[in-house]
Amino acid sequence: MKFTKLHGAGNDYLYIDARNQERDWPALSVAMSDRHLGAGADGIILALPSLKADLRMRMFNADGSEGEMCGNGIRCFVKFALDSGIISDGDSPVSVETGAGVLDVTPIWQGGEMVRARVGMGEPILTPADVPVDLPGDGVIMDHPLRVDGGDFKLTFVSMGNPHAVAFVDEPVDEVRLAEVGPLVEHHPLFPNRVNFEVANVLDRGRIKLRVWERGSGITMACGTGACATAVAARLHDFIDDKVVIDLPGGELTVEWPGQGPVVLEGPIAEVYKGEWPD
Repeated sequence: MKFTKLHGAGNDYLYIDARNQERDWPALSVAMSDRHLGAGADGIILALPSLKADLRMRMFNADGSEGEMCGNGIRCFVKFALDSGIISDGDSPVSVETGAGVLDVTPIWQGGEMVRARVGMGEPILTPADVPVDLPGDGVIMDHPLRVDGGDFKLTFVSMGNPHAVAFVDEPVDEVRLAEVGPLVEHHPLFPNRVNFEVANVLDRGRIKLRVWERGSGITMACGTGACATAVAARLHDFIDDKVVIDLPGGELTVEWPGQGPVVLEGPIAEVYKGEWPD
């Protein structure tokens, strides 16, 4: 089985043309994603036909669970589809069916190669029942206190098609014990579908430093939906202006959100290698 490994700001996935294949995708994602015994990735992403978009994207995390959406993954997904000839028109936005709805991806070219993309990520979801988070109310919940493993966090809840809990912290994010507290937040009873957990330092009104514990994958080099959720949370707090650079361990992403309407994400794309996985 052929695959291509690509990454967006270090958030790496294995891309497969699955239009004519039937496999145990969760088990395959676990095997392929293993960084010692497999190809090594944050998960696998499948290209499939769609009745309502140019193409359908399915993503499976490294633990085999299926995710609704991936902001870095969808950018790389369009490059994979164009480079593989699955779709041919890269001069206009490409519509992609995801678990979070149909999203448009606009390729950015340099020297005949797709090196970046802008993604219309849709409007953020802030109602607790729709994030989901098991708390009452029908408006955004900001700075909800949560204590895990001796750490106190104030969480703002945002869904970008998948659930996020964002904590703005005073200590440098590199000093947060993310490997210890991340899984405790992810699996906390507050979150019926588990949650992605972000710790953020607001550096100024145009820049945020961020680390992410991704549901189903653990600590990752970057998270597109996490960057968007963090920008939304920061904008709701009036920490930032309408456009912000998110500084992640794997690189920079840019998020635009004026306080209402859809979020726009822009970031880099790179192919790592092509390979074959034995049946």
